[in-house]
Amino acid sequence: MNIIIIEDELKTAKSLENIILGLKPDAKIAGQYQSVESSVKALSEGPMPDLIFMDIQLADGLCFEIFKLVKVTCPVVFCTAYDEYSLEAFKNNGVDYVLKPFSKQDIQEALKKVDELKNFFQQKTLPDLGDLLSKLAAPSGKSSFLIFQNQKYKTVNVEDIAFFYVRHDATWIMCFDKQQYTINQSLDQVTNAVSARQFFRLNRQYLINFKAIKEVEPYFLRKLYVKLIIETPDKLLVNKEKSHSFLTWMEER
Repeated sequence: MNIIIIEDELKTAKSLENIILGLKPDAKIAGQYQSVESSVKALSEGPMPDLIFMDIQLADGLCFEIFKLVKVTCPVVFCTAYDEYSLEAFKNNGVDYVLKPFSKQDIQEALKKVDELKNFFQQKTLPDLGDLLSKLAAPSGKSSFLIFQNQKYKTVNVEDIAFFYVRHDATWIMCFDKQQYTINQSLDQVTNAVSARQFFRLNRQYLINFKAIKEVEPYFLRKLYVKLIIETPDKLLVNKEKSHSFLTWMEER
C-alpha cells in the first residue's frame, strides 16, 4: 500500500509515519507534503497513492483546495484539530476524520476502515457506515459534566468552565466563578468529549477554554506562555512543537 501524508507540521507528519509503518510494515510512505501547492503538484504528476492522510489546515490554505485543482481517486483520512469540517471532509473522499492529538489506536481504527472499504468493493457487500454517519450526526461536544459534591449530584455547564487540570492524579474543573470540582473522567476522556474548537489541550495537565485566555506571550526556546483570566496553579507553557497548532487554533474563530 502506497500512502501519502499531507501535513504542515513536520513532527506530526513523522509521528504519523512511524505509527502507520508500525501498524502496516508492508506499507510505503510515497511522499510527505506541507502545502496545497506541493500536494497538487505531486498528485498531478505522480501516480495516485492507495491512501492519503491529510491535515485540513495547511501552510497555504485549506486542503479542500486540492480537490478543486486535481482529481483525487483514492480514499482520504483527514487528521485535524478542528471538528467543524467533518461534512466537507466526507464530501471529498473522506473515510475517517481523526481529531488531533491522535493516538495509535485512532490511526489503527482509520486503517481498519480503509481495509473494510476495500473489502466492500471486492466482495460487493454493504459496508458498515454507521460509524461515519454517527460522526456526522454527533454534537460538537458535551454541554455539561455531572459532579458529586456534599453528598449531592449536580451538573456544571461546559460554557461555565475556564479550564480542566490534573492534580494528584485527579481531574479538576475550574469555573469562571472560581468554583472547583473533581470529576471521574481522565483528562484524555474530557479532551475527547468537549468541543475541539472551544477547548485546547496545552499539555498533559491542562485543557483550557478559549474564552478563558487573557493573553499569550513568546517564551524561552520558542515556547508560548499562556495567561488566563483565572489564576492557574501552574505556569501554562506550550512547547515549540505545539505552538503553531495552538496559534492556529486561536486564530480560527
